[in-house]
Amino acid sequence: MCYCGFIVGYGHLNRFGFWHQLPCASLFALLFFLGPAAITTFAQNQQHDDEIVTSLTGGRVILHVAKDGVILFAAIDQPVEQGAPPPRLVDLDGQHVAILFGASEWRSPADPKPIRLDRNMQRIGGRDSRYEGSYNGDADPDLEIMGTAFLEKLQPLAAQLRRKIDFPADQPIFEMVVIGYGPQNYGPEAWTVEYRITQELLTTRDNYWQTRVLRPRFTQIYPPEKKSPKVIVEIAYPADEKTPTLQTLLEGNDPRFAAFRSDQKMAKELDLIAKGQAQKAEPAEAEQFLRAAVPLLYPKQDFFIGKMDGQRGFDWIVAPEEPIEKVDKNDKNQPPEAPSLRKRPTPQ
Repeated sequence: MCYCGFIVGYGHLNRFGFWHQLPCASLFALLFFLGPAAITTFAQNQQHDDEIVTSLTGGRVILHVAKDGVILFAAIDQPVEQGAPPPRLVDLDGQHVAILFGASEWRSPADPKPIRLDRNMQRIGGRDSRYEGSYNGDADPDLEIMGTAFLEKLQPLAAQLRRKIDFPADQPIFEMVVIGYGPQNYGPEAWTVEYRITQELLTTRDNYWQTRVLRPRFTQIYPPEKKSPKVIVEIAYPADEKTPTLQTLLEGNDPRFAAFRSDQKMAKELDLIAKGQAQKAEPAEAEQFLRAAVPLLYPKQDFFIGKMDGQRGFDWIVAPEEPIEKVDKNDKNQPPEAPSLRKRPTPQ
């Protein structure tokens, strides 16, 4: 099934207010309804074979910082549109990982192999002279470097979007949830990094638009302000205020978690979380709870669960089900020592 949304500019906004790409059959039905002028415009736009398409990755992240600064997190796949890639994890610098949403994968009609933003990402560490003087003060320099590195990957891709896109100006086209540990013993931290786009009409004759990605917007979501409750943090892409968070369900004694309280240790952990003392929960019980709670709340959706420790680094709790792509030995951009964030499958 082929998708044409970002090339031709036809489609509809879904319930989240995001542009939804239509399958070709539905697109032609819409064009027929709009009349000959729309069909002519569609035919003209199809002549631009060098333009690029993207599908938006949707989902949510649940983040629990437990005792001793152990970070547990889950990413749930909630597709914005059919055929969109799942949320993916990328190792940034050994102390931070990022979960990618939005336009994390791009496709060019001239190349069947997708362009994935989680691929060929060199570890980012220290201060890079290329970015000196580019910090805008929203985040520490190490985070700014990470944000700028992804901006440099996004800019040339977005530049190939040459048609007007009906995309909300206040919504990010790409978003990362960065999880890890701050410098100088800062401790656990988490940020959202949002990338918005702007468009400018260059020529009315060819309806040619210039698309630019703006500098990323950083928002710290953990730790909270001093003296604020330490709770389970949840973030969704696109933003979703209707679905109750795991923290809200626990505070409201949701009956789905009644069975968890039959275990004395688990009951103690859930009480700590509900009282805003999630940082006191034992990591083992917190991990056990997250492993059970995610499939309970999202039984039909794919997910992965990971863990970070200030001393041991990152490890999978539940690895993603997405097939592991074979490394192309002829790919010069893929170093042979490149680490994998997925565990090897257990031999049967």
